[in-house]
Amino acid sequence: MANVLVIGASKGIGLETVGVALKAGHRVRAFSRSGGRLSVAHPGLETRRGDALNPDDIDGALEGIDVVIQALGVASRDLISPVTLFSNASRILVPAMERRAVRRLISVTGFGAGDSRAAINCAQRVPFRLFLGRAYDDKDVQEQLIKDSTLDWTIVRPGVLVPGPASYRYKVLVEPAQWRNGFISRADVADFLVKQVAATEFLRRAPVIVRF
Repeated sequence: MANVLVIGASKGIGLETVGVALKAGHRVRAFSRSGGRLSVAHPGLETRRGDALNPDDIDGALEGIDVVIQALGVASRDLISPVTLFSNASRILVPAMERRAVRRLISVTGFGAGDSRAAINCAQRVPFRLFLGRAYDDKDVQEQLIKDSTLDWTIVRPGVLVPGPASYRYKVLVEPAQWRNGFISRADVADFLVKQVAATEFLRRAPVIVRF
C-alpha cells in the first residue's frame, strides 16, 4: 500500500487511475483544479484542489506522498495554440519532488513523444504534426526534464486513447525496434500506471503501450 498523488485526477486517464489505485488498496490524493468534483467516493480517497502550475499547490500536495502519477491533459481546442502545460508543470513538479525526497514519478506522455517520434510511420506523420504537433513538442521537453532528474521515473507512452473498459490485453513495448502506434483504452493505461507503483521493471524507461 502506498500514498499516491494523482495529478490531473478529474478526468481521462487521471480519473481512471484514481479508481484503479483505490481498488488496488492504495491511499490516493486526487489533485485537480476542480478539487472535490470527482465521481468517486472511497474512504482511501482525499481530494485536493490545486493548480499544477502553482508551486505552493504542488509542494503542499506532496506532503506524505510516496508515489506521484502525473496524468495531465489539454483540451482539443487548446491544441491550435502553443502548448506549455506539460513542460511548465514538470519544471515545478520535478524539483519539488527532489526537495521533498519523493522519489517515484510515473508520468504519462504519449506515442510520438521524445525518441518514439521516429517510430511514427510516413502516413501518420503529417496528421500527427498538424493536430498534435504543438502538444508533443511540449511533451518532448517534459520527457527530457524528467529524464534529467534524480527521480526514479517511468515515462508511459500510450497509443491512441479510446473509451471503454480495461481489457488487460495490452503490449508493453520497451525497445525502439518494437515501437508502433495502436489503440488503447484509458482504463488499460490506468491499469499499467497503478502496477508501476510497486514495480521496478520499467524504472528509468519509457515504454509505449498499445492494445493487442
